Amino acid sequence: MFRLVIAASAILLTASPLLAWTSRDGFRVEPQGAGQFEVQARPGLSAAEAWCAAGSYAVQRLGLSQQDRIWRATAAPRRAGQGIGFSLSPEASTGKTGLLIVGEDNGSVSVAFAQQLCWGNRSIRE
Repeated sequence: MFRLVIAASAILLTASPLLAWTSRDGFRVEPQGAGQFEVQARPGLSAAEAWCAAGSYAVQRLGLSQQDRIWRATAAPRRAGQGIGFSLSPEASTGKTGLLIVGEDNGSVSVAFAQQLCWGNRSIRE
């Protein structure tokens, strides 16, 4: 019985499409393990849209606070069909957000900043 519990826990803790989360805007986010996750590719995915989804995921799924930071873990430019990876740790950072940042761009933004990008994306589409 103990082995069954350990095996089930290991499966749940590894990255799996079964653990994917979908944002209100329809962006699919999949955990990648070790504090990393990826906003899955879809046609026309912009950096701002991916950050919006990452911010929403960070709050709604991971329970992070508005002050916590998220780092981009996938370098730009991306290949066609490639999602954008994010990390909760600066060690995985690519060093650039892919956004137009005034000042130093260290590859991260706060959760609050990422969520604010959602408002801009909605107003552009509506």
